[in-house]
Order: sequence, then structure tokens, then C-alpha cells
Amino acid sequence: MKVLVLGGCGIQGRAALYDLSRNESVDQIACADIQPELVDSFDFIDKAKIQIDRIDANDPNALASKMDEKFDVVLDFLPPQCIRTVAEAAITSGVHLVNTNYAFDILDLDPAAREKGIAIIPECGLDPGIDLIICNYGLKYFDEVSKLNSYCGGIPEKAACDNPLNYKMSWNMSAALQSQKRDATFIADSEIISIPAKDQHENAFIHTIEFPGLGTLEAIPNGDAVRYARLLKIADTLIETGRYALRWPGWCAFWAPLKKLGFLSDEPIKAVPGNVSPLEMVARLLEPQLQYSASEKDLCVMVNIIEGVRQGKPQRLTCSLMIERDLATGLMAMSMGVAYPACIAAEMIVKGEITGKGVLSPATDVPCDVFLDQLNKKGIKIKETIESLQT
Repeated sequence: MKVLVLGGCGIQGRAALYDLSRNESVDQIACADIQPELVDSFDFIDKAKIQIDRIDANDPNALASKMDEKFDVVLDFLPPQCIRTVAEAAITSGVHLVNTNYAFDILDLDPAAREKGIAIIPECGLDPGIDLIICNYGLKYFDEVSKLNSYCGGIPEKAACDNPLNYKMSWNMSAALQSQKRDATFIADSEIISIPAKDQHENAFIHTIEFPGLGTLEAIPNGDAVRYARLLKIADTLIETGRYALRWPGWCAFWAPLKKLGFLSDEPIKAVPGNVSPLEMVARLLEPQLQYSASEKDLCVMVNIIEGVRQGKPQRLTCSLMIERDLATGLMAMSMGVAYPACIAAEMIVKGEITGKGVLSPATDVPCDVFLDQLNKKGIKIKETIESLQT
């Protein structure tokens, strides 16, 4: 298998390089990045299969030219704003593509990808990604589903909670702040409810859950749960569905007033030279203060709770996972949680285990049993519990 990794030197790309370099099915890995020389500093990676190339992701001709080198599949770990340029280049070159960003900007490319006979799978990381595949797995378990709630978050281990936010950076600070301004849509009592981003952190929409071994976590509305329910063809029958980000308690109390005061605005501050927005200022201020030390772990926690009827009996299926930073390699839990699912999907395409063509979804087009088995082999284990419910 010959794989092109775009953004291979980023925090997720390097996790993909590590995973692919240990995969016996992979013969060649091309790492394309704006700073490819960084690969030399990744002492934990066997570089025997890796070739490096400098590439500007904003240049569609350069992308298409690189993809023309007969790769079996491309893994895209570039920033979200590159998703369409990369997808169009993949269609031009006729090469399969997997990325981890939201699909909105490329859904209209489905006919072109189908015509070219390639699979493009966006949203194939942690969240969205693993969560969608678990939801599909849960649907196959039940005869009817009435409730579907998904929770996921990246948090520091308790020993690393040494700042007022109880938070540290395992990805990009600006992106983390942008996610605090995301409209949410969910279903409650069979009614669709929309939460504008400005109200995302208000007490009326926040609740807590208990995660085994960690305790109480705060759940914050996060994105469009109804869209995925429709994708799974269960939106019309659900009583309840939601998608929630998880943080240590106190997160919303910190951000709610600052949000109202404009600290997360993208509008430049008129009195400050250089067109600096409040969000950019906050990101630059916080990011250096919220770094993990070499001995501290980030955690990725996920819970999917599905209720329905199986063989005439109401039940609740809870699927949970926790990923911890690998201190031996330094790879963040978030990096592995995002990169490994994409690597699995890429190999499944090449092996013919994913057969669809066009712009696909992990929620409907990735065989969940095969995927979850591979995830388990990579050390990301799903814990299942089944409870009987009163009628």
C-alpha cells in the first residue's frame, strides 16, 4: 500500500506516520508538509518507509501533481480551510481520500467523486469519526432506537489540572476557541431544538455525566446532532438526541461571561493595530500557558448512549472509551484518537472493505465491526455495558 500523508508533520499527521510505519501492509509513505524536515526530529518513528516532500497546500496544481504519483490513498491532516482544495485535487488525480474535518464544504463533490470511481471519506477522526461508527454499531444492535446521545472531549489528566481552566492544549488553541462558538441542534421530547452559539455555555443547556475513573464531567452542546440522525435515517422516530463536548466542571462558568463580553469575537479590535481579533488575542495569550509537560497526559474520553428496543425489551447500550497520551513516544491522546481512525479507513478502502464511491460518511459507509476490531488492535478499546430498562 502506497500512502500520501498531507500535513504529515503536524500533531495528528505525525501520529499517522507512526501508525503507518508499523503497518506491514504499507510499503511506502510520502510525507508532504510545508516543513517536511521536521520528520528528522521524530525519533520514535521508523523512517525506513518514509519519503518527504515540501508542498504548499494552497497550490491545487502542486497537490494534484503530487497525487498523480500513483498513490493508493491520501490521508489529509491539513487545516479545515484546505479540505475542498485537497478533495478537488483527489478527484482530478482519481485517488481515494480520507480526512478528519467536517464534510459541509465538499458534500457537493459527491457526483464528481462517483464519476471518477473514488471514495472520499471526511469526518473520519475522533469526533466526528469513531463516535459515528459506534452510533451505527448501536443501531445494528437494536430493532428500534429512541434515544441517541454522544459525548466526547479532550481534557488533561487530573494531575495536570494546574490552571484556572483545568484545560491544556492537545491541538490548536484557535480551533479550540472557535469550537466554543458552534451552533447546536438536538432533539428533546421529539422536538427539534436549536441553540445559537451565543447560548452554548448557558446553564439551561449544560448538564453533567459521570465517567468511570474520572468522575463528574461537564457536557456542552456541540454541533448538529439532527444532521447525523437524518443521515442514519432515524431522525423522525427519535425522542432524544444530542452531541456534547466534555470538559472538567467550571468550563462554562469561565467562558459564558467572557463570550458575552466579546472575548471570542472574530471582529478586529479597532484600537489595536494589525487587525487582531479578541479571539486571536486570547489564543495567543493562552496557548503558551496551557502546554503539557513531557510527563503530563492528555485524555480523550467518549461516551455514546443509545436506548431502544431489542427483541421486544427496552435496553440501554453505553459504549465508552478513554485514550491516554503515550509518554514513550510523546504522542497526544488527541493525536492518536484523530489519526488512527483515518489510517484504518484508508486501509479498509485499499483492501476493498469499504466499497462505496463518492463522498461517504463513517456513519453509514464504514463497516463498523471491521473498523472497531482494528481500533481495538491499535489499543483503543471500546467498553460496552447493556442495561435493561423499565417499560
